[in-house]
This record gives sequence, structure tokens and C-alpha cells, in this order.
Amino acid sequence: MQGRLNLFQATMLRWRELHPYNAVHVVTVGSALEPSRLRTRIESRLETARLTGLVLDRRRRRFDYRGGPAAIELTVLAGGDDPLHVAEREIERQLNLPFPRDGAFMPFRFFAVEAGGAFHLGLAYDHFIAGGDSIAILLDKVVESYRSEASAAAPPWTPRRYPSTYARLFLRHAGFAILGLRRMPSLIASCRRSYRAPCHADREATIAFLSRRVAAADFAALVRATRDWGVTLNDLFLAMLLLALAPLARGRNQAHHRRELAAASIMNVRGEFERDANDTFGQFLASLRVSHPVPPGIDLRDLTQEIHAETARIKAEKLYLQTLLALGWAGFAWRFLRPDHRRCFLAKHYAIWAGVTNLNADPLCPALRDAGPGTEYLRAVPTGPLAPIVFAITTFGGIMQIGVSFRAADVGRELAESVATEFLRCVRSLA
Repeated sequence: MQGRLNLFQATMLRWRELHPYNAVHVVTVGSALEPSRLRTRIESRLETARLTGLVLDRRRRRFDYRGGPAAIELTVLAGGDDPLHVAEREIERQLNLPFPRDGAFMPFRFFAVEAGGAFHLGLAYDHFIAGGDSIAILLDKVVESYRSEASAAAPPWTPRRYPSTYARLFLRHAGFAILGLRRMPSLIASCRRSYRAPCHADREATIAFLSRRVAAADFAALVRATRDWGVTLNDLFLAMLLLALAPLARGRNQAHHRRELAAASIMNVRGEFERDANDTFGQFLASLRVSHPVPPGIDLRDLTQEIHAETARIKAEKLYLQTLLALGWAGFAWRFLRPDHRRCFLAKHYAIWAGVTNLNADPLCPALRDAGPGTEYLRAVPTGPLAPIVFAITTFGGIMQIGVSFRAADVGRELAESVATEFLRCVRSLA
């Protein structure tokens, strides 16, 4: 077997034993839908990129692309009066539809929703196989081929498929990795101060989904605020998410010790040790965690700047390596846990209420940029056993799309919609 899974990928394999761990990307294509043409172009792209014939050896954490015909699954749906609603329901279905756990299988599923003279093109994938940047490039290549007069007219794309694992990352930053181990007690203490999110091990871990759109003018106001405040967009997203979650965690006000509210952010560490996303197909994820008391009445600017101070320290000291080491420890402990204890193990010991993953698709999707007005990009990610709700924020062409995934057993649709509404209220407060 030619490829080895890294720490984060191995973790995803464990999580998908509890529930499918899929992600979904959807782009709006401003051309009429021709299913046979679309299927042909998708299969040609996958075959040219040599992303076919996947064989997974789950026990040994190895994988291999052995080539051959793509033979994709393409679901075509009528959009009716509300194509976006149809797309959202298909996204939700795909999030809960398992891929084979082992052996030979196709890790990609495609769907298309008719929308008049345009259509929504969706790609659902087994998340261990790739990060969002690789999938964005793959979708861009598919759209480029679909809009070309002939399949051969689109430039070829043959990325490397067997990237390095995190061993090189830890060797390169050995001093920071040791520092992360020394700082582990402070992480544990922070988790013990954080209010735990709901987790019901006796219920199905079904993932539900909804989406919200932020117009160009409102998104531009967010960008201006980050420049004025000296913070990043991701800092602002985390702060708005904590403010939106605070009403759900009122119980922490009566708690003796667990009075803080925590959220996590997915990080792409590809640039630390691997090639550009156009050159290497794969996944290079880590995460950072922030915790804050979020007192009543705190100003969004003050909260964002305090979050920024924490994330800046995490990045400067590369404490995301600490998170990766913690994943390795959790993987060791996982084998000794009963199946009924695994579902809430992380929710108990690594308390966070929500996660956010942020992707700027503009530099990754030149063909989509050239497709003209109306082209938009929406993502959905799995929740896993870590957080009951996750915001997938995608910016493209000045528009920001928010895909909200949530475990229906732990956060009902009404509560998820209230969090999304409060998040948008924070956005509009800056406009």
C-alpha cells in the first residue's frame, strides 16, 4: 500500500465507526444541466487525476489508488420552486449516508440539482481522504471540463496522491512539540473550566443541516472590522460563534467550576511541510481551541480581540501540535473504551460547544471565478463526536456562505436556527 494516513485521518476513521464522517461541497454552475455530459466530464477528471481504484486498509492505516474506470454515482434532482432547499436536503442525506468502511470503494459521490438555466453541483466525500482545499480544486477542474467544448480542451491535472504524514511536521518543529507536551496541563485545566455540551450516547447521531448566506456588502463590513481591530476573520468568526452559543449554555452561570464556553477551529497546516493544493491531493488538518467566560454584555470587538490574543499565542507557539498529540493519546485510549462510551468520550474530556472551519475558495477556483455572476460555493462538514454543531464558512466572489451541521439528538433544529440567527445578527451589527 503506497500511502499512510496521518494522525487526523486516522482519527476520522475512528469517528466514522460511530457515524458516517462525510463532507459535502456544492457549487452553482451557470450553465444548463446535461447529465450525460456531466458524468463523462467528472469521470474523465477523476481518471486523469488518478483518483480512482481506492483501496483502504483500515487496520494498517494505509491506502492506495490503483486506477481504472471511475464509474461514479451521480444523482440528478429536480429543483422545483426552491432548488436551494432541495440541495440542502440532499446535503443532509449525503452527510448521513455511509461509505464502505474498508477495502476497495469510490470515496466520492456526486449530485446535481436543476435550477432553471443553471444547476447546483454537489460532491460528497469520505472526509478522511481529503481536506477542503483539495476538494475545491477538484470541483473547479470538473466545472472547467464541463464548460469546455471538449474534455481534452481542459488542461490536465495530475496531483501527487500520497503526501507526507505528520512525522515531518513534528521533526521540523520538535522544540514546539516538546513545548506543547509541557503545556498539556494548562489545556487540561482549560477543558475542566469549560461547560460541557449536550451529548446523548443512547440516541442516533444523525446530522441535520441548514445554510445561511451573507451578502457582499455585509461580508465587506466584516473584512473592514478585522482590519480596524487588528484581528483575523477566523478570530471574528469564533467570537461571533461564542456570542451566538451563550444563550444555549445558560447552565454555566450556576456552575461552580465549568463557567467558560469553548469552541474549536480547524486549521490547514499543509503549508508547514507539504506542497501547494494544486500539486498534492490530500488532507493536512489540525485544530485550535479557545475558551472564554463570555460574560453578559461583552462587546463583540473586545471579545474578538481577546480571542485574537489567544489564537496568536497558539500560532506563535505552534500549540496546534499539542492538539495533534492529544489526538494520538485519544486514539490509544479509544481501543480500551466500550462502544457505548466512545460517543461522548471527547465531549466529556475535551469540552467544546461548536467548531468552525473557514475556507476562502477564490484562490483555489479560477474556473469558477471565470464562470460569471451567480456562481456561489456552499460547504457542509460532519460534526463527529467532538462538537454538536459546526459552522462551515466559505467565502467566494465576495459572498459568504454558512453551512451549519448539527447533531439532531443534541441540538434540535430550532436551537440550531437560533444560533445561526444570532450569528447573523452579529454580522449585521458591523454593517
